[in-house]
Amino acid sequence: MSDHPTVVIGAGPAGLTSAYELLKLGENALILEADDLVGGISRTVDYKGYKFDIGGHRFFSKVEYVNEIWKELLGDDLLERPRLSRIYYGGNFFDYPLRALNALSHLGPTESVRVGLSYLHARLFPSNTETTLEEWVSNRFGRRLFEIFFKTYTEKVWGIPCNEISSDWAAQRIKNLSLREAVRSALLGNGKQRDGEIITTLIDRFLYPRRGPGMMWERCVEVLAAEGTTTVMGERVEQIRHSNNRVEEVVSSGVSGSLTEYQAEHFISSMPLRELIHALNPPPPEEVLAAARGLRYRDYLTVVLIIDRAEVFPDNWIYIHDPSVQMGRIQNYKNWSEEMVPDTSRTSLGLEYFLWQKDDQWSWSDERLIELGIEEVSRIGLVQPEEVLDGTVVRMKKAYPVYDQQYHSSVDVLREYLNQFENLQTIGRNGLHRYNNQDHSMMTGVLAARNIVGDKLHNVWTVNTEKTYHEEHREEKSYVGDRLTPTPVAKPAASVAESSEAVLASLYTRLDPWALGAAMAVVCGFVVFFVTAVLLFRGGEIVGPNLVLLSQYLWGYSVTWPGAFIGLVEGAIGGFIIGSGIATLRNASLHAYLMTIRRRAGLQENPDLLGKI
Repeated sequence: MSDHPTVVIGAGPAGLTSAYELLKLGENALILEADDLVGGISRTVDYKGYKFDIGGHRFFSKVEYVNEIWKELLGDDLLERPRLSRIYYGGNFFDYPLRALNALSHLGPTESVRVGLSYLHARLFPSNTETTLEEWVSNRFGRRLFEIFFKTYTEKVWGIPCNEISSDWAAQRIKNLSLREAVRSALLGNGKQRDGEIITTLIDRFLYPRRGPGMMWERCVEVLAAEGTTTVMGERVEQIRHSNNRVEEVVSSGVSGSLTEYQAEHFISSMPLRELIHALNPPPPEEVLAAARGLRYRDYLTVVLIIDRAEVFPDNWIYIHDPSVQMGRIQNYKNWSEEMVPDTSRTSLGLEYFLWQKDDQWSWSDERLIELGIEEVSRIGLVQPEEVLDGTVVRMKKAYPVYDQQYHSSVDVLREYLNQFENLQTIGRNGLHRYNNQDHSMMTGVLAARNIVGDKLHNVWTVNTEKTYHEEHREEKSYVGDRLTPTPVAKPAASVAESSEAVLASLYTRLDPWALGAAMAVVCGFVVFFVTAVLLFRGGEIVGPNLVLLSQYLWGYSVTWPGAFIGLVEGAIGGFIIGSGIATLRNASLHAYLMTIRRRAGLQENPDLLGKI
C-alpha cells in the first residue's frame, strides 16, 4: 500500500500531461499504466528498426500552451513537416480536404453533373434535421458527394451505418467543400482579407518528432522521473474503492498477477469511461451501469509492410474509399520522418483496418493478416507482391470512442453520477468518451491538474465541445478561450426571443450565392456541352437544327466541336448568374418575410436576430 498526493491512471497524452502540469505546480504524482509502452494510441512501435505510428499523429494545436509543452519536451527534435493526404476512389486520387475543381475534374463530366444537381437539391431542399452524419454531410455536400467520398470510408471506420453516427463527429472532422472559395479564388484571386477577417486556412504543415510520437511521451516520462514522479508500467487498475463521495484507493494487478493498493488524496483517470464505471466499488446504481454498457469503442489494427522501394507514394497518408478493399487508410511512415526507417532505400507502410474485437479478423494470425494486406495493397496498384520483404501486425483495443446516436445520453448519465466524487476527475479521449485530438486530451490533463493545485475550478468536460472543424482557424483570434478555462455558471432560462431565434435560424438557412452559382455553372455548362456532343456524334446532313437556337443567347455558339466548348464556358457563366441570382432573391425575400414575422412576434428585444440568419 502506497500513499501519494495524486494517482494518475493511464500514461497516454492526457495522463502524462496532467502529471507534467502538476510537477510545474509543485506537486508529484504516481502514474499507473496497464501497457508496456507509454503514449496510449500516440505511441511509437519498433519492429526491427522500423518505427511506426498508431494511426498517424500530427502535432499541431490552436492552443499555444500545448505548443509550448511540446517544445519544452522535445525542442529541436520536433520536425516541421508538410501535409499531403489524398482519397483513393475508383482508380483516382482526390485531394483531401476536398477541393471542388480537383474533385470535379477527376469525377468526369457525367458524374460532375450528378454532383452539381445533387448539391443544388441539398441547398434548395435541405434536411430539416442534422442529428446524423449522413444528414450533416448531405446538407453540405449533396447526397451524391456523400455517397462517393464519405459513406464507404466512414462506415469502414465505425462499422455502423452513417445514419446511426452522430453529426458531432462530422462537424469536427470534415472540412466543408467550399465551392464559394473555389470560385472566389478562380475569379478574384486568393486574397487574405474578407469582411475585416483573415480567411480560415487549413493546417498544411505540422510538427512531428524525429522518431515518432512515442518519443514525446518517453521524454515526458524521463523528465517526470528526474523530478520524483514515478510511472509504473504493467499495472492495470481493477478496482476503485470509494465511500462518502470520495475515492479512497485504487487496486491494480501487476504482470505477476499480484494486487497492489494505492491510496491518494486525488485521482485522475484516463481509462475508458465504461471500464471506470465497472471498476467502482461499491458499484453504481443499475441505470448508471446500463449507461456504461451502452458505450461502444471501435478497435483498430495496422498491418505494417516493409517494401523494397525507396519511394512508393508522396503522401503522408491516403484514405481508401474504394469498397473493393477492407483497409481504410494507408500510412507512409518515411514521409513523416526519414528516421522512421533504418534503411532509406526501403519504405514501411501501415495498412489500417478498423474492427470490433468480436470480428473474425481480429483473431486472425499475423501471417494471415499480412497476406490480406499484401493482396489489398497490390489490388489498388500501389505495391507489387514481390516487393514486400517483411511485415508485422499491431492491435489496439478501444482506439476510438464511438459517436453513435445513444452516446450523448449515456455520457450525460455517467457524467452526472461521477460529479458526486470530490476527488476523482476523468480526462482524455477514452476518459471522456470524446473523439479528442491529442492537444484536446492534453488540455483536459492540464485543467485537471489545475483543479487540484489552484484557486479556480475548471470544467474538464467542456474541452472540445464546439462543433467546428478542428483544422481551421482565424489568425486574428486566440484559440484559448472560455472553453479551456471554464467555470460552472448556471444558465438562465431561454427567453421567448431566444427560443424564437433558435427555431427561425434552424428553419431558414441563408443560401450562399457563390456556392449555388457554382453548382448551377457546373450543371448548365456541362449540359450544353453534352447535348452538343451527342448531336455531333450522331451526325447526319443537318446536325442539331433546334439546338442552333442557342446561338441567339450564347455568343459564338454553333453545333460544332468549337461551339461545344464555347457553350461549356458560356453555359457555365450563365448558370452562375442564374444560381447566384436565385440565391440572392431568395435571401432578400426571406429577409423581408422574417422582418414581418419579427414584428408580429414582438421580437424587438433581440435586434441581432436577422444578422444571425
